[in-house]
Amino acid sequence: MHTSSSDQLREASALLNAANRVVVFTGAGISADSGVPTFRDALTGLWARFDAERLATPQAFADDPALVWGWYEWRRALARRVAPSPGHVAVAALERRTPGTVVVTQNVDDLHEQAGSSTVIHLHGSLFAPRCSACAQPARTAETMPESDGERIPPPSCDACGSPVRPGVVWFGEALPSAALEAAVEAAANADVLLSVGTSGLVYPAAEVPQVTARMGGKVIQVNPAPTPLDPIATVSLRGTAAEVLPALIDAH
Repeated sequence: MHTSSSDQLREASALLNAANRVVVFTGAGISADSGVPTFRDALTGLWARFDAERLATPQAFADDPALVWGWYEWRRALARRVAPSPGHVAVAALERRTPGTVVVTQNVDDLHEQAGSSTVIHLHGSLFAPRCSACAQPARTAETMPESDGERIPPPSCDACGSPVRPGVVWFGEALPSAALEAAVEAAANADVLLSVGTSGLVYPAAEVPQVTARMGGKVIQVNPAPTPLDPIATVSLRGTAAEVLPALIDAH
């Protein structure tokens, strides 16, 4: 059970009740509750021989596209096999209660959308939005996905130019999608309350989003099992997992 006190839940609920504009900023923790391994936990089987930070680079894809594409197809298959967590469901419920709520996520799965959230900004891209590595033309995802975690899979070719299709995620060394980052910063700047869930606050520039809300005078509510760099700017820090804390917060709300 979560360790947040009833007083903290009531305080956080009161902030949400008074808010007209809410941003929910989510990280790996909310999807870990669904059984999606966090980025650095995901290396098992064949992938245990590799460093995730070395697989997730443009250079790795150029050097061995079948290895990198196979890893991301395995990750897509994992994401497709799980269901939204109680945390995802609670976020969607919050949106229904406070229309205009914006979800800004660092996750590359589509569990927020599956849970019913309608306005989701993906700062780090999506496993379900591959694109051409040369001309950036959107590509279709394959209907079949690998069952094992050891398949090297050559990437498909772009229908437009024939170049290899790449995962639609942001790799190390790449800039965040400018439109997504601008939309996230704008939403954060205008938010009465930003609810930060399951994120360490360490990965920049995404981690700047809650800071924007605090600088503009909005309130920050944090949900995380452990302290993070966001603690100093959080009006309320609710200790626990998203699956534990968010349903209780929405019930109080």
